[in-house]
Amino acid sequence: MAYDVIVLGSGPGGYPAAIRASQLGFKVAIVEKESLGGVCLNWGCIPTKALLKSAQVYEYLKHAQSYGLQVQGVAHDFGAVVKRSRGVADKMSKGVQFLMKKNKIDVVMGYGKIAGRGKVEVTAADGSKQIVEGKYIIIATGGRSRELPNLKQDGQKIIGYREAMVLPTQPSSMIVVGSGAIGVEFAYFYNSMGTKVTIVEYLPRIVPVEDEDISKELEKQYKKQGINIMTNASVESVDTSGSGVRAQVKLQDGSTTTVEADILLSAVGVVANIENIGLEENGIQTDKGKIVVDKYYQTSVPGIYAIGDATPGQALAHVASKEGINAAEHIAYMEKKHHHAPEAMDYGNIPGCTYCIPEIASVGMTEKAAKEAGYEVKVGKFPFMASGKASASGNTDGFVKVIYDAKYGEFLGCHMIGTNVTEMIAEAVVARKLETTAHEILNAVHPHPTMSEALKEATAAAFGEAIDI
Repeated sequence: MAYDVIVLGSGPGGYPAAIRASQLGFKVAIVEKESLGGVCLNWGCIPTKALLKSAQVYEYLKHAQSYGLQVQGVAHDFGAVVKRSRGVADKMSKGVQFLMKKNKIDVVMGYGKIAGRGKVEVTAADGSKQIVEGKYIIIATGGRSRELPNLKQDGQKIIGYREAMVLPTQPSSMIVVGSGAIGVEFAYFYNSMGTKVTIVEYLPRIVPVEDEDISKELEKQYKKQGINIMTNASVESVDTSGSGVRAQVKLQDGSTTTVEADILLSAVGVVANIENIGLEENGIQTDKGKIVVDKYYQTSVPGIYAIGDATPGQALAHVASKEGINAAEHIAYMEKKHHHAPEAMDYGNIPGCTYCIPEIASVGMTEKAAKEAGYEVKVGKFPFMASGKASASGNTDGFVKVIYDAKYGEFLGCHMIGTNVTEMIAEAVVARKLETTAHEILNAVHPHPTMSEALKEATAAAFGEAIDI
């Protein structure tokens, strides 16, 4: 059977691409080698949030007294926490199965490889092969945990994020190498469960892509929580011959120290899954381990598109989803089913969220980046310590920081750290999309008492109009 569109991979980029293509009237097949929903839904975004929620509830119970409540004999069952997380992931994966049926998308289980113009060879689990044909192909093969040469993952003592989610027993100590979103989320989870955690970060500060003030605040909070943090440090070698791991860590001054733990989690980023999918044989251009695409996600070969972690944009689920939708809409435009080409994505207005406690959310420029770009800036900060809602909820750590262009009031960047800030950042994303100025934020009445009014308060602080600080 010939299809209009074949999607390679069913993660947060692939399955929305397939659904949008189906909505636009195309006959669609999706090829998946493992589980519908990809890494995000089965081994990433969703199950990690379930683990983090269990950790947060456990923290609440341990500190119930501060809310005037008495809770006796608080304990956790590590196996049950992991089981709940897997249950959430399984339920979501079944949801994607339902969406495929609802949208009349054929699911072909197996490993897909491009086998020429409009052809995908699919190898099933039993080794049998079939050719699936389609006019257009969208590559959405995602990414996996990056391996460093001196940190070869064995799945037992040196692990990646997948193993970290389903460890059979809780380790008493753990070294986390890398302090991006994956690293700091697992550091929070395991520390709150009672594991002694050490973070080793090569760069001068943790969560290095964030604004410097955010990094400083998270480091302060993590140290308060009992997490050991080593920045300007690198793991040179790991000895796994004993019962646990012995890591040789090189410090900024050139000296080395040994850090011992039960297990080491390598969280040094994500690498694209682009090997053995037929790129070279079909002349599909790559650069620095990513597939080269134009603003509509067309590769160097006509009729073949690529989206998500396999391409150079930010490796985020919500980026992949929008890229997938745009690719499907561009195919519709090429086939004259759509009158307009999709609006190209603005990669300068992508929100980033990290779900440790306190949460981090940001969009736009950091203060440093804005100054380096030549802007004269007005910066405002509102601490949650001054928020009535934060005080009532017992979560006063953190702040909202906003950056505006002093000349025109352009909203350059927004950086948040605190409870539930990942639910608040969308206001800044929409405001920036609409080219909103500080004046308009100040004149949009925010509800009180809420955490969200902190954005308005921070804006007021930037312009010398703060009321509550």
